[in-house]
Amino acid sequence: MTALVLQAAPATAATPAASPLVGRWSLDVATLPMPPEARPQRVTMEFAQPDAGTWRTHIEIVDPNGGTMDSDATLALDGTPGRITGSYWADVGTAKMPAPNVVVLQLAYQGTPSSTRIYSVTEDGSTLTETKAAFRKDGTPFLQTTTFTRLP
Repeated sequence: MTALVLQAAPATAATPAASPLVGRWSLDVATLPMPPEARPQRVTMEFAQPDAGTWRTHIEIVDPNGGTMDSDATLALDGTPGRITGSYWADVGTAKMPAPNVVVLQLAYQGTPSSTRIYSVTEDGSTLTETKAAFRKDGTPFLQTTTFTRLP
């Protein structure tokens, strides 16, 4: 579960208000399409917008056995590929923000595309939906939707 960067408003526009995506989010692990014993214990994600031209993402996943994977990126919001660090399976990412409440992220790992993720937040700002588009090992495409709730 990873996430990263977006498209900002044109440089001539006034500095926009922070995106409603900004904040800390917790995955509803019970909604994952896998047996309960295979589900992570916890997945948290934090989006930040340091300025109008950058997007920062931090993800932490606690696996069923208590091990932790993480991912961090601060990337330009213009769709330029940038570095992702951490132990989650992504090392390059790029993204666009087609609307203030939507970000589209594309991830790769070791030179191979891994997934595209679309994050959108509800009008009331309380629920984040992640739609993941990827491919199974046999090449079959799949879509997976999960929901996150806003943390204080």
